[in-house]
Amino acid sequence: MIDLDEDSRQPAVDSPDRLMRSSRMGVRLVAVFLVGAVLGGVGVNELRDSQEERERATSVSLVAIPVSAGSGGGDVKGVFQMDGQLAVINTGPAPITVVAVAGERPGVLVRGTGKSVLLRPGGTGWVEVKLNLECATAFGSEPLSMRLSVETADRQAREVTYPVAVAGSVWHLGAERPCEHLLRDGQ
Repeated sequence: MIDLDEDSRQPAVDSPDRLMRSSRMGVRLVAVFLVGAVLGGVGVNELRDSQEERERATSVSLVAIPVSAGSGGGDVKGVFQMDGQLAVINTGPAPITVVAVAGERPGVLVRGTGKSVLLRPGGTGWVEVKLNLECATAFGSEPLSMRLSVETADRQAREVTYPVAVAGSVWHLGAERPCEHLLRDGQ
């Protein structure tokens, strides 16, 4: 029989089996905690790597330079139309596809021909363009803001702008003589 009114001040004696089970449980708890911490750290690291890879795949950086001027013709209003090429250099870390190019400012209108160009990182591609140049105003010092529509490696569409100098470029040199004739004949 147990008397509940009495305060028993005798220390409880633990059996050796109970002490062994208790220490094993502590070791197991520490092991589970350590495994969880390692797995959590690996998971966070994988998540960070995956996020960095996604950012790298969507990053777009490029340079655009006029590289050739082809045949063309003019009209009595002093507008010279010609074919040309724009070199596009992929300075970004992932491949991109240039889908379209366009640029417009007073006196200059540039449109791509619709042919897409795939560029590896560090690679250069030539984009065919059509130019309309108003001979009297096309060759000012203001750069032409070219809009390049690109598709990234993860199939996302991006639009990038890049300033292109028309004055002094091969486009300018290709249109210089014809424009002199157009301006002289139009007066």
